Amino acid sequence: MPPTPTSSPPQTLTPPSLEDGNPETNEDTPWGVMPEPDISDVIIEDGKPVDNWISEKQQRLLTTSAYSSFTFDDPFILTANVGLFYADKQAPLVPDVMLSLRVTCPNDWTQNKNRSYFVWNMGKAPDVAIEIVSNKVGNELGSKLQDYAKAGVGYYVVFDPFQTLSQDVLRIYERRGVSYHLRSDDFLEEVNLGLTLWSGEFEGSSYGHWLRWCDRSGQIFLTGDEKFQQEKHRADRLAQLLKNHGIDPNAL
Repeated sequence: MPPTPTSSPPQTLTPPSLEDGNPETNEDTPWGVMPEPDISDVIIEDGKPVDNWISEKQQRLLTTSAYSSFTFDDPFILTANVGLFYADKQAPLVPDVMLSLRVTCPNDWTQNKNRSYFVWNMGKAPDVAIEIVSNKVGNELGSKLQDYAKAGVGYYVVFDPFQTLSQDVLRIYERRGVSYHLRSDDFLEEVNLGLTLWSGEFEGSSYGHWLRWCDRSGQIFLTGDEKFQQEKHRADRLAQLLKNHGIDPNAL
């Protein structure tokens, strides 16, 4: 089962009024009725590396398990370190992990507009953004939290494995209206997914606080390698059981 959250009392953070910024960022106005922004000068790939081993492996653990085990009826995108452009002339956000349901990845990557997540092209904001904290300069609980709310992201998750910002290893915020509210549980109802802390080994590295996707009961979603090992263990047990009864498994 998911661990009992040790989060602080619920908080409400309201992003700056959209009336003070570019009127084209107003979420009540569909992008379809506006001219597509000019992104010819937008820097999409900045070449900045992932900052530490845990972040790099944690991102891959969340993405590989999703594509190995998620069973949504509709398509989805789950990616790491991809720019989220949510308003014209506004600097992008770059979540460590981002999930968006009912969308597909563009095919023609020769065009700049297909290389990042442009909300006006995808037709919707992402459903989940996860930030992995490695230092205090990222401002994950300050301006960045407000920016994700302004971008319209449904759930904003702050994973703080070293407890750099607070005593809370995991914080999950849900967007209600234009504000984020800190949840008291780890289940993301609108996407029918949970998040839990898991102790185990991934790609040869043992760690006590991996962040994993899980279902409502707390059962984690497995990576492809974990599924293979699970099936191999099951087959080995069956073979041994047959041998114990004098049956050659290879003869079946």
